[in-house]
Amino acid sequence: MLLGLGRSVARLGSSFQPHLLASQKCGESAKKALIILAPGAEEMEFTISADVLRRAKINVTIAGLDTCEPIKCSRDVVIVPDTSLEQAMGQGNYDVVVLPGGLAGNKALMESCDVGELLRQQESQGGLIAAICAAPTALAKHGIGKGKALTSHPDMKRQLEEKYCYIEQSVVQDGNLITSRGPGTSFDFALKIVEQLLGAEVAKNVAKPMLVTFKP
Repeated sequence: MLLGLGRSVARLGSSFQPHLLASQKCGESAKKALIILAPGAEEMEFTISADVLRRAKINVTIAGLDTCEPIKCSRDVVIVPDTSLEQAMGQGNYDVVVLPGGLAGNKALMESCDVGELLRQQESQGGLIAAICAAPTALAKHGIGKGKALTSHPDMKRQLEEKYCYIEQSVVQDGNLITSRGPGTSFDFALKIVEQLLGAEVAKNVAKPMLVTFKP
């Protein structure tokens, strides 16, 4: 299965619910999100995050970890990124950097020096960092958000509870850090990002036509 979620979702997003950002000031530039896609990433966590953010009219860049070529995810769905991470890092700052989970994908995120550099820069600038499922362990690997409250997939708890205040909730936010538990919490995760970037009203408007309950 080949999904061009980099470029094709961007086209879909540009025509969906034009009223959603009516609350934004006239002339205000769109918020920017960077989602890092590594081989073996969890499809639902990636796809739902990209889709929901684009429905909110957030400018989403899908960056392949080491390539802009198609990337096979954990259940053999193939995604076409917009660009490579190296190229994306040269395109300015992002309001949020998003890390999907997936065991193999997360291992690649943990081993990437570029990911570490990007996350530390994002943290130092006070930008949002969002990680779901196994990906919070990549935050730990790169020294991000030490001592903060977070959550993850239950299987990752032992790797995190010594360095963080571990909370078993679907979504946890502590300052500029947003974390979540797994595929089934992906909508809550993405809507929390929307809420933080654009406000609760926009998140509510995005959730309603998807028949998802938004919990501020």
